[in-house]
Parts: sequence; C-alpha cells; structure tokens
Amino acid sequence: MAVSAAFSQDDTYYTGDESTVTVKAQTAPPAMPEYVQPPCPADGYMWTPGYWAWGMAGYYWIPGVWVMPPGIGMLWTPGYWGFYGGYYGWHHGYWGDHIGYYGGVNYGFGYYGAGFYGGRWEGGHFMYNTAVWHVGGGFHNTYVSREGIHENVGARYSFNGPNGVHYRPGANEVNSIREANHVERTKEQVGHEQNMSNEKGQLHNPNSRPAVHSMSKPGGQRFDERGHAAPSHGGGGGHGGGGRR
Repeated sequence: MAVSAAFSQDDTYYTGDESTVTVKAQTAPPAMPEYVQPPCPADGYMWTPGYWAWGMAGYYWIPGVWVMPPGIGMLWTPGYWGFYGGYYGWHHGYWGDHIGYYGGVNYGFGYYGAGFYGGRWEGGHFMYNTAVWHVGGGFHNTYVSREGIHENVGARYSFNGPNGVHYRPGANEVNSIREANHVERTKEQVGHEQNMSNEKGQLHNPNSRPAVHSMSKPGGQRFDERGHAAPSHGGGGGHGGGGRR
C-alpha cells in the first residue's frame, strides 16, 4: 500500500499547533516510503509507524516498530511535520485515551491520516484487527474489520502544509489535543530514535532507500522494505510478513 492521505482534504493547512513544535527544519521531509509490517512479537505490543526525523546531517528514517504501551487503555497518536510560514516543525507523538491529531499524514497500518483502525481495547485487553495488523499465529484476541482501509491512493506526503497534506483537525481531534492526560513517549521509544540517528544507512538519500524500514521491537530484529531480515549489529535472521495495509 502506498502511504498517502486518503480522504477529502481541507483547502487550508493547519497552523494552530505551532506551540507544540519540538524540532525545526528548513526543508520539507521526504515522501513516506512503502514497507511491509513485521509480525507482532508477542501479545500486548502495539505498532508505532515509522517517520522521518531531523538531525545535523538531514532527515533520517526511524523504522516502524512494535512497542509496549505505558498502560492499559493507552493508544498511540503518531508525531507529524507541519509547515509554519518559514520552517517545518515536528510534533512528537504521544500516548492517550483517544487518538488525536497527526496532521492528516497517512502512515499506513491503521493510521490513515485521521483516527485509528488497527485494533481496540476491550476489558483491559487489546484486540488486534488482523485486516490491518500482522500478528502471526497464536493470537486469540483478534478480529477482522476493513473499515477505513485505503490502498494505493494519492501521493505519499509526509507533512501538513503547501505541497503536502491539507487537513485541519475535526472536533474529536481538537478535543483530544486539549486532553490533559497525554503520556510522553516511553524510554524505549526515545532510545529507538536515538539509536537510529547514529546509523548512516538511515539518512535520506534520493538514490537509495533506508537500510532498515521496520523492527520487531526496539533493539530487535530489523527488516527492509520487503519484510526481509536486514543486517543488524546483533545478527539474527527471520522474515517479516503481512502486506502493506
């Protein structure tokens, strides 16, 4: 599946969130790459999609990765880039009771620009939507729903703004933005980004793809865009699975 905005967009991009910018860049982030989601490593893990981060050497790809949420009932709102009249600003993702605004950027795997379709919490346990997430065998807390799934539509924009996604938050997203119970990224997520920032193979290069597109968990098995095992410091093998959804 192509990573793209797959729903009707507003004519005006959103700038009302500038106060929460944490990183600034002078150039637009690259298009979102297409890649395969590896299988969930164990019950309880949740998928956090990959994204472009900015460093001294430019943009570098942070692989999508399975992580443990910080608590029962928590859902992940991805971070996003927005344009603010002279620079591109990054908003970190966060955990919360509801999915918030993530710029209209389609990260795939249930995060299609607005809302979330990868699963739901029921009775203190997370239920996986296997039409969207690849969990492999042995999982009993699953269901199948193709609601909201968008495939191979539009460009692969990675930011909100001119020449990117034009999408303003709806009422539910505004309410989620204002909620006070947001939980910051876990230390594993922060470490995941820091570790990948040190790898030259992750730097954006218009003539090549990132070396690692996804991972089984922070510090775990690495996979390329096709879901094949990628070289890692700790070795290891295996193959990912599940088509891009």
